[in-house]
This record gives sequence, structure tokens and C-alpha cells, in this order.
Amino acid sequence: MESTGVPGAGMLLLAAPDLLDPNFAETVVLLLDADDEGALGVVLNRPTSVPVDEVLGGWGDVVAAPEVLFAGGPVGRDGALALGVVPSGPDHGPVGFRSVVGRVGLLDLDTPLELVTGGLDGLRIFAGYAGWGPGQLEAELEEGSWFLVPAEDEDVCRASTDGLWREVLRRQPGDLAWHSTRPADPELN
Repeated sequence: MESTGVPGAGMLLLAAPDLLDPNFAETVVLLLDADDEGALGVVLNRPTSVPVDEVLGGWGDVVAAPEVLFAGGPVGRDGALALGVVPSGPDHGPVGFRSVVGRVGLLDLDTPLELVTGGLDGLRIFAGYAGWGPGQLEAELEEGSWFLVPAEDEDVCRASTDGLWREVLRRQPGDLAWHSTRPADPELN
């Protein structure tokens, strides 16, 4: 009833209101891969206060605003993943770009900056990722911890991620959209 489809690359996981784990409360996770061996994604709405240039010199000029690292999840926080959105049209992105779904894909951070500049509609860099072992995500979906919904290209590199969770819920059909108006603390309602 609450989710649509099966977990796969390009789907969004929206934390259910009852998911209180501080790593995931009100998060929007873009799945980059999901199969029988598990799932991997990045949290789209957890900007940090760390400028990208502080960690990856020069990349601050290439990433979408705000030019900060995003906390992609609790796993592998000492590593970074770059997600980009290619322009519409026949171009498949710059060298080092690998499509995940639609116009969204991963960019190899070893790609020379001059080959990336101007080749993307947006780029975001994530420290860490969210990961699930075999069957774990499916179990969490079954217990109602997550809502599984389609992503839109614009979800990846928004200038402000404030309210992304509610906005994605609001655009869903049926009862799922109702959750977008739910107060943070239902006890206060």
C-alpha cells in the first residue's frame, strides 16, 4: 500500500515517520544499486558544514550549491561518492561518468576537473553511503520502515534540501502523500 515497485537503482527510500534512527530520520535515500547481494544508496538531504574544497581541492567549483559535502550514510564515511546529472540530449556525460538511471550517474573522482567542468547539470559529493545486506532492505520495507518511490532527476542536486522529504511525499499518489502533512511530533497535534 505505501510503497511502489521493487528496490532498484534510481528508486528513492523515504524514511517512514516512525523510523527514529538518527542516521535516517526524515531522510531521502537514492538507491544506486539493489540486487540479491544487498543494496547501496546515498542520503540526499544531509548536507554537512564541510566545504568540498577542504577535502577535495578544486571540486568546490564544480559541485552544485551548496558547495559542501553531504553525509551519504553511516557506512564508509572516509570515502566519497560523486553523483552527477547530465544535461538532456544525446550526450552521455563526461569521461568517468557511469549512468545509474536516467540522467543520474556516478562520477569517478579521479577524473580530471577540466573534463568535468561544464559537462553536468549538477554534481554532489557524498561522504559515506547507506548499505543493506542480502534481504535486509526488503525486510525493512516489509516492516514499514521505508516508503519506496520513484526518483526524479531534480531530487539529486537541489540548491536546498530542506523539505525534500515532505516534497517527495507530497508528489506521491494516494495515502502516501498524507504523510507530508504529518507533524514532526504527532503528540503535539
